[in-house]
Amino acid sequence: MDDDARQQVLEVMNTHNICTLATVREDGYPQATTVAYVNDGLTIYLCCDVHAQKLRNIRLNNKVSLAIDHDYVDWREIRGLSLGGIAQEVQDPDEIQQALDLMQTKFPEISSMGPAETMASVVAVIKVTPQIISLLDYRQGFGYTEYLKV
Repeated sequence: MDDDARQQVLEVMNTHNICTLATVREDGYPQATTVAYVNDGLTIYLCCDVHAQKLRNIRLNNKVSLAIDHDYVDWREIRGLSLGGIAQEVQDPDEIQQALDLMQTKFPEISSMGPAETMASVVAVIKVTPQIISLLDYRQGFGYTEYLKV
């Protein structure tokens, strides 16, 4: 991926707040879930309850898809990302702390859940490492998509 494409991807990631995470259930059905996210470069972090279905799904199959977009009034303005990546539950305490700090910076309301140390006992942190990214930009024309290998 060249620098220009990377900057465009990061611009979309940095200007959106929620994504749809698609995982595969134990019964083989896909499951799409809307979740808040933060990113550190191209790495995406999500938080969920330690008993969440999406976390159980990831433990069984760590291949995920993720979409980031807004609800656009004018479809000619659609910009977003669709990516395929590898998800894993973060175990390293320093990385968990880093992800929770990023969450608290982006979403100050999360502080009502208590300090990061308290959150870490009830919240799992999921890290998604993109492998392939589709950058959608309908401003370039209907259906314009650029496929990028990470």
